[in-house]
Amino acid sequence: MSYYKHHVFFCLNERSNGEASCAQHGAQAGFDHCKKQVKAQKLAGVGGVRVNKAGCLDRCAGGPVIVVYPEETWYTFVDNEDIDEIVESHLKNGKPVERLKLAPEVGR
Repeated sequence: MSYYKHHVFFCLNERSNGEASCAQHGAQAGFDHCKKQVKAQKLAGVGGVRVNKAGCLDRCAGGPVIVVYPEETWYTFVDNEDIDEIVESHLKNGKPVERLKLAPEVGR
């Protein structure tokens, strides 16, 4: 058994050279909202969910980007409602949100 049931990484990278990055697309606000929702639903902690900041995940073209382990499910999101759906469906009930999955070919 792993230490966490789900480990969520939010790319918060910001590029100084002007290239597209997740930070330009509300990644910090999404991260903050996700942490708040996970705690509010009592999903946080050992055996539950851990939400972490990450540097570049190298899938900038789909940003903002989240990856959930151990399933290796990659997501993009637009707003807090998308984050709420990921928390409720995937993190709480174990069902990935198909409409928010990042296409496999999306890279940098």
